Amino acid sequence: MRFTTLFSLVLLAASQVLAASRPNIILIMADDMGYSDLGCYGSEIQTPNLDALAHKGVRFTQFYNTGRCCPTRASLLTGLYPHQAGIGHMMEDKGLDGYRGELSRDSVTIAEVLKPAGYRTYMVGKWHVTKKTQPAGEQDKSNWPLQRGFDRFYGTIHGAGSFYDPNTLTRDNTFISPFADAEYQPKDFYYTDAIADNAVRFVADHSREHQKEPFFMYMAMTAPHWPMHAKPEDIAKYKGKYDAGYDAIRAARVAKMKKLGLLSDSWQVAAQAGGAWSEVGNREFEIRCMEVFAAMIDCLDQGVGRVVAELKKQGQYENTLILFLQDNGGCAEPMGRNGPFTPRADKPSLPAMAAADLQPDMIPKQTRDGYPIRQGYGVLPGPADTYHGYGEAWANVSNTPFREYKHWVHEGGVSTPLVAHWPQGIPAPRQDHLESQPAHLIDLMATCVDVAGATYPSEYQGHKITPLQGVSLKPAMAGESVNRQGPIFFEHEGNRAVRDGRWKLVAKGPRGEWELYDMEADRTEQNDLSSSQPERVKTLSEQWLVWAKKSQVIPWIWGLPHGDPLPAKKAGKRKKKENE
Repeated sequence: MRFTTLFSLVLLAASQVLAASRPNIILIMADDMGYSDLGCYGSEIQTPNLDALAHKGVRFTQFYNTGRCCPTRASLLTGLYPHQAGIGHMMEDKGLDGYRGELSRDSVTIAEVLKPAGYRTYMVGKWHVTKKTQPAGEQDKSNWPLQRGFDRFYGTIHGAGSFYDPNTLTRDNTFISPFADAEYQPKDFYYTDAIADNAVRFVADHSREHQKEPFFMYMAMTAPHWPMHAKPEDIAKYKGKYDAGYDAIRAARVAKMKKLGLLSDSWQVAAQAGGAWSEVGNREFEIRCMEVFAAMIDCLDQGVGRVVAELKKQGQYENTLILFLQDNGGCAEPMGRNGPFTPRADKPSLPAMAAADLQPDMIPKQTRDGYPIRQGYGVLPGPADTYHGYGEAWANVSNTPFREYKHWVHEGGVSTPLVAHWPQGIPAPRQDHLESQPAHLIDLMATCVDVAGATYPSEYQGHKITPLQGVSLKPAMAGESVNRQGPIFFEHEGNRAVRDGRWKLVAKGPRGEWELYDMEADRTEQNDLSSSQPERVKTLSEQWLVWAKKSQVIPWIWGLPHGDPLPAKKAGKRKKKENE
């Protein structure tokens, strides 16, 4: 009996030592930022807090997302490709298992995996992996954060909305109005600040209430996704910064990226797209769009700084792994930019909303005090009564030096910075280093499982779980190979790609022809080698098709017979024959 008791005490002590040595993990994801939008990746935008994490950590230069918001979130949370997690497109049920618009029960979230390993789990920000977002009446919340492994949640269930009055704002399982929230009442509500402030609160509460346990926190920012909303004091910092226009800002970023070692002199920078600065008719509007975009990123960085400061205050900084990334490339969507200019009314023309009223719409019809929401070219963004995107040309600047944007799987759509910071876990000689091994969202679950000493399950709550798809990036943080055994794959809206070592095969649209690029010699995808290397195209495209059929990508929803992708010329012939 004494031996058994002694043995139990030894096991308990050992488990406590293990818990103390395992790191906290914070995943921070920005929304609709381009590859070059951080200072440490080439930008002129002030991001001192993220830059500091980068300089004392490792910057991955070839990390990939899925090219779109909710598929990226599904992949990040589960370690699976988005179709395997049920979200191959957006939040609609398309009648196929890869496109249900709900996080699959054949998948587990990082929170669900880390909780049995002794982690407390927190989330702040944008969820966007369920269709169940309506505030009216009771509804199925089985795919809300608390039902998918998180202990606490503050954020939005839906994917976008006003930064001054977000729809589907939720604490734990209850919708709340930011103007009737007894637990958080800042002088002026701004969603980016609210996400950061509640993250700080979770860190502080954890240190007080669960000090002996490690924690995992998923911090999903909505900045700088449209609408272009920013606080006046943040916008003021960028007054005049963008007066020189698209080409000048892009050229400055190229020069800085080369200096940082992010851009080879041998790579040809993709051409400026979205219009010429010399032809812009309303420069005040275009300049203001980018000033606001920069201010949104600046505010995001300030929030990260407050979280880091709280970690230091609580003695948690040294053994916290912080990973920062983005959900897709810069967004060229013309949100709010079309249509006529709408002047602001002299006084409110609509009834004011009560403090407890929930904002029902992604694009509000009015502000809380009764001003109609204004859109249209020339309406200067920033205030609560505006709702705009920053346009294709500025998105092209964000994605410097790459082609394309959010939605596509060329480099401009799927390339993201990944900053890894972990003072106790990343060797000092590796700090401020660049890591060029290709990596993907599917690797984040594997990384968390690795550093947490957790076990990825084969079954969970009666469901057989799809095997983990990625590899741990912990070796890469130490300068070692991640030992990836196969290619990385992509599909979104029929855009598709496969990355295998130095080679990338990519196509635009379900009927686009394959393009082949040597990513060591031509990361910017300017020299298509498909015609000179048909055998490599054949091998990679066949690998893509095998993956697509195995991973619930096919059958797909893009209208091709049996889901098999056809080259553009053959597709055209078949369509002509069918029409006859």
